[in-house]
Amino acid sequence: MSILFYHNEEQKIVAEETKHKQEELLKRKVATVLQPYGNFYIAEDYHQKYYLQLHRNIAEEYKKLLGGMENFINSTATARVNGYIKGYGTLEALQQELPSLGLSAASEKKLIQIVEGYGR
Repeated sequence: MSILFYHNEEQKIVAEETKHKQEELLKRKVATVLQPYGNFYIAEDYHQKYYLQLHRNIAEEYKKLLGGMENFINSTATARVNGYIKGYGTLEALQQELPSLGLSAASEKKLIQIVEGYGR
């Protein structure tokens, strides 16, 4: 199950319509719950970009490059790399995107090895 939070009535309507279209397309109920946005709390640092942080050298490179944990958490590049490390994305997509990720040659090589291991 998943949850989608909406901020206003317009977002709620769009979410409901989209969910309904997906249910028609899939010919089954979608288990996504729609709820109004309330309070949001950022998880502890050790939960942030969890799969990336398992590869300490790459994570530390980003933290240094980005100037600390807050920027690490908010970085699109770290989010992308975290996804690749988790197994999302193909080697071809990574190779196209690699120049924009800001990594050293050593970290690029390690990331390629990780993604190659998934065989995609």
